[in-house]
Amino acid sequence: MIGIVQAGGGSTRFGRDKALVQLAGRTMLARTVELVASVCDSVQIVAPAGKYAHPGATLLADRYPSEGPLGGILTALWAMQLASTTPCWALIVSCDMPFLNKDFLAFLGARASQGKSQVLVAESFSGLEPLCACWHTSAFPTVQAAFDSGVRKVTEVMKRLAIEVLDDSVWKRFDTEGRLFWNINTPEDFERARRIFEKAQLP
Repeated sequence: MIGIVQAGGGSTRFGRDKALVQLAGRTMLARTVELVASVCDSVQIVAPAGKYAHPGATLLADRYPSEGPLGGILTALWAMQLASTTPCWALIVSCDMPFLNKDFLAFLGARASQGKSQVLVAESFSGLEPLCACWHTSAFPTVQAAFDSGVRKVTEVMKRLAIEVLDDSVWKRFDTEGRLFWNINTPEDFERARRIFEKAQLP
């Protein structure tokens, strides 16, 4: 499975590049790349050309840098279907979810490879969690068509695909603290996460 780390957001609510802020001595981007690398064969960072470099990943220039997460997902699927004639899966994760864990991501990858869906995603109490999901390259034509028609909401595109949804009876096994799908959008979110890391002495 290929790992894709999305890092192309503008961080407008955060006020600075949140991919480069540090938790427990590592940037959120580095933390996410290392986590995804622990369960995937290779890792690519989707971001504007030349924006980031990390020794554990290659940079895939976002073809739609101002179009939100769906543009990054479409970029990843486009590159994957060009690179291989064999259909395959990608684990696509945003760089601003510091409480994801290896066991959950490994489970996602294994579950996706055993199923017949085009997208595998968890549904939390807030709804579908599109910033941590597995996407099959067969989804590319549908995603491209939706994007070309003006759709930018990732969950709307997911509903046009053969989708497998994991409810809380599945993902809560990996989320004892209720933080698995937290993402950092504001400085207040970051401070809350930083305090949790410090108190728990998380690595």
